[in-house]
Amino acid sequence: MKNMTMTKKIKQVVSRVMLGLVLLLPVIQPLQVMADDPYDAPAKAAIAIDPDSGKILYAKNADEPLGIASTTKLITAYMTLDAIKKGTLHWDDKVEMSEYAYALTQDPQASNIAVKDPTEAFSIRDLFNAAMIQSANSAAITLAEKIGGSEPKFVDMMKTQLAYWGITDGKLVNASGLNNSVLGKNIYPGSSETDENMLSAKDLAIISQHLIRDFPEVLDVTKQTIATFDKGGASEQTLATYNYMLQGLPAVRNGVDGLKTGTTEFAGACFVGTTVQNNFRIITVILHADNAETDDYARFTATGGLMNEVYGNWQAKTIATKGIKMENPDAPTKMTVIDGKQNSVKVLPNDDFSAVVPMVDNDTKTTITFDKKQDAPVTAAIEKNQKLVKVSFQIKDKLGYLPGSDGNTFYLTATKAVPRSNAVKVMWNHFVRFVNDKL
Repeated sequence: MKNMTMTKKIKQVVSRVMLGLVLLLPVIQPLQVMADDPYDAPAKAAIAIDPDSGKILYAKNADEPLGIASTTKLITAYMTLDAIKKGTLHWDDKVEMSEYAYALTQDPQASNIAVKDPTEAFSIRDLFNAAMIQSANSAAITLAEKIGGSEPKFVDMMKTQLAYWGITDGKLVNASGLNNSVLGKNIYPGSSETDENMLSAKDLAIISQHLIRDFPEVLDVTKQTIATFDKGGASEQTLATYNYMLQGLPAVRNGVDGLKTGTTEFAGACFVGTTVQNNFRIITVILHADNAETDDYARFTATGGLMNEVYGNWQAKTIATKGIKMENPDAPTKMTVIDGKQNSVKVLPNDDFSAVVPMVDNDTKTTITFDKKQDAPVTAAIEKNQKLVKVSFQIKDKLGYLPGSDGNTFYLTATKAVPRSNAVKVMWNHFVRFVNDKL
């Protein structure tokens, strides 16, 4: 009797569990569908790239020019660093603000530094830090005036630089990212009183790629949460970043070390971010984040979600290891040396090389090509570690690469030096080759 009662109770429990599963089924199925839906960044436009190769890892409305606000200062930063590299500008140079730039420091509408003495001169380093850490508009304008002679001339220089990178679809009217309505009479010739800088998310990705490629030291500035401006001067103050994804701030994410926020009514909340996780760096762009009117962290939430999407679907894969023959069957290991004291030289990767690849190869094709085949001729003298074979790695998918980028490149190099033969032997070798070729 007890056994019958237990069996009955077990049947009742099983029935209730089955009923519960049936009732849950309509709820579970939509959740599964939602999980399979493609990721949609909560912003008007977004993009994520691998800066090393220029590979696009995610894109949403990435080609439409939109307001970019103070992310404009990424171009101003590039132009400043380029002038320093060329020697036309130095970190310790001191510059006074123009009446125009100084007046903006007194305008509560413009994000800025507090300048107490209009005749005080500031170092280029202080101005650069103020522009990139605290997004100080007067600092960006002062840099522009120093480099270009005037802000309009600097804007022309900016446009020339962007055109050199293949960016021709945007509009630039100033060096700060402010709306022209804040600048009074100091607006770019031919622009309207309400014009504002506009570029696409892809354009900003290209700019950021060049910035951290050509001047990686910029990250030493953009990773700072605070810095001292005008130390010991009349306007000494603490600069504080608006990038809340940095260490110790409310939207912190490990690995983030830049790059630039931007906010205007027209552009909304924007953020160009960069981080290193899982052994590779990415750059992300969020333009006009959703719900920023009610959420101060909307752009950072959107950036965090985009970073999760990328690192959840892409990984760094070892393609070549220093001193080890590549697994690819087409990879040459030996070159024929012409006019050398040895007839051949080994070639191997001189460095470890990895590339960012998708975790799942859906609709994706990867290719590795070599510009020379096994035993291809090279002419002595050959130096040890001389680059002899160019290796190109490329991913073909619907996302593609940034303009001007087409994948990763590395080299197979000579494992030893091969001196050139003496003149008599070289002449004899040339004669023998001539006879073999012509007769």
